[in-house]
Amino acid sequence: MKERRQFIRIVYQAPATLQQAGATWHTTLKDISLHGVLLSRPEDWPQREDNTFDVDIVLPQTDVHLTMAAELIEQDETTLRMKIAHIDIDSLSHLRRLIELNLGDDALLHRELAHLTDLAADE
Repeated sequence: MKERRQFIRIVYQAPATLQQAGATWHTTLKDISLHGVLLSRPEDWPQREDNTFDVDIVLPQTDVHLTMAAELIEQDETTLRMKIAHIDIDSLSHLRRLIELNLGDDALLHRELAHLTDLAADE
């Protein structure tokens, strides 16, 4: 199978909360990119008609929250794969810094950001 992934994913464990229409689920972030997140599937996860959720990720040992609107793309018995639909500027800045620290390569980060900008321009 051909790899379709266009963004580098950072393996990162952190507590996360999903919200939709007054319902809340607690979960764990497994990995993250500039384009999406992979979360553990909560035990009480229901089948939902609406695939748009608010996601709040707390970076461990900090008071930093990454908040975003995300669309559920795929799920299985253990994971939820979500595409970031909207992220506020503060969260994006923290996410950028998190990826920068984990990549250790500024050129690679700038390539990722340019690709993200190109995708946004195409939409």
